[in-house]
Amino acid sequence: QVQLVESGGGLVQPGGSLRLSCAASGSIFSISTMGWYRQAPATQRELVATISPSGSANYADSVKGRFTISRDNAKNTVYLQMNSLKPEDTAVYYCQMSVGYNVYWGQGTQVTVSS
Repeated sequence: QVQLVESGGGLVQPGGSLRLSCAASGSIFSISTMGWYRQAPATQRELVATISPSGSANYADSVKGRFTISRDNAKNTVYLQMNSLKPEDTAVYYCQMSVGYNVYWGQGTQVTVSS
């Protein structure tokens, strides 16, 4: 059974930074594609960034140059460094693990960007 636990969310002023973490249980982390998604109120969940088992990263256009996804396979953890945050980045951020046909989600962590 895979469990994903996100942490690091909170309230930050525009222009500030946060780092989200997602710790995974189980033994399949190193062969899994990991991703961060977000969902703002009354909107659909959207992709923020993904990172392959080999470390290749992809980003939504809205976060390119501001967000960085990384992973530490020894710690079964994926990170999302968020810089130059904007009010429109406010959302619940979810961690996703995908391997084969299986997809797992974390419970989400709230990020609020406001002055």
